[in-house]
This record gives sequence, C-alpha cells and structure tokens, in this order.
Amino acid sequence: MKTPLLATLLLLSAPTLLLAQTTATVKTKTKPASGPVTKTKTAAPAARPAAAPAKATLPPAAEAQAESRANALTANMQKALALNPQQVEKVRQINLISVRGVETARLTYRQDVRKMASIVDDIGQSRLGALKDVLTPAQFDKYQRKREEKMGVPSGQAAQGTPAPGLGSRYEE
Repeated sequence: MKTPLLATLLLLSAPTLLLAQTTATVKTKTKPASGPVTKTKTAAPAARPAAAPAKATLPPAAEAQAESRANALTANMQKALALNPQQVEKVRQINLISVRGVETARLTYRQDVRKMASIVDDIGQSRLGALKDVLTPAQFDKYQRKREEKMGVPSGQAAQGTPAPGLGSRYEE
C-alpha cells in the first residue's frame, strides 16, 4: 500500500528533480598502438528522455480550488470520524496531495480519458493506503463503510454475488 503512495508522490512532486539528478556511467576504452588497454568509468548526468512529460503545475485558480476541496474533505472527515489534531493535519496533507494529483491528471490527460482514469484510480488507491496508516482501525472501517455507501462500492457480502432472481443458487436442488 505504501509503494503506490510513494510512487504517486514522487511522480507528482518531483519528476524534473528526479530526472535532473539521475546519472549514468560513461565507459571509455582507449587502446594505444603500443602498451596495455586503459579503461575508465566516469559518472555523467543522464540525458533527459525526449518523451518525458514536464511537471504540470496547476493554474492559480485550480490550485485555490484544489485547496478548498481538500479542506472541505478534511472538515467532513474530521466531523464524521472524530479526528484528533495530529490526524487532521496528516489527513489534510493526504487530501491536498490527492486533489492536486487528480486535477493535474485531469488537465494533463484531458484527451486520453483511459489514461486519466487509470491515474485517478492509482491516486485513489494511494490515498486509501495513506489514510489507513493515519486513521485508527475503527476510524478506517467507518470511513470505508461511508465511502461504500456514497460511491456504491459493494461490500464484502455483496461482492461475492447474489444469484439472479429465479435462478437460485447452484447449491440448491
């Protein structure tokens, strides 16, 4: 659960820094006409891939909207889950990172809906993992139940499936 969160955070917060800090080993081999072969290795900055997307920054209006949405989410969660002050701040940061990521994906992949949906799903999974680390088990269970009700996500019993009306179960005779 922590790996997708870290991957998302790195993806959203510092792709240009990561690319700028990446180094590659350059090997040189010289063979003079007479004498032994000389081999050297040196570290050099790696070339930036041509297809690497630049970090998308949100316009000021979208940034303000993302902050207000994250604050509203946090306020609702604080009220519903009785968060303590430390949890409130951690949840606010998680919500802010998630909302910024979704907005960035929405702006970046406006033309590629499948890619956008995939990224938004990854952000949601990362957010769940981060929230699970911050909330108590009882708070997280309550959060999950509310989320399932709101989003129409089936609970454990319903996920196993119910037979269609009139078909019955395969175990009935």
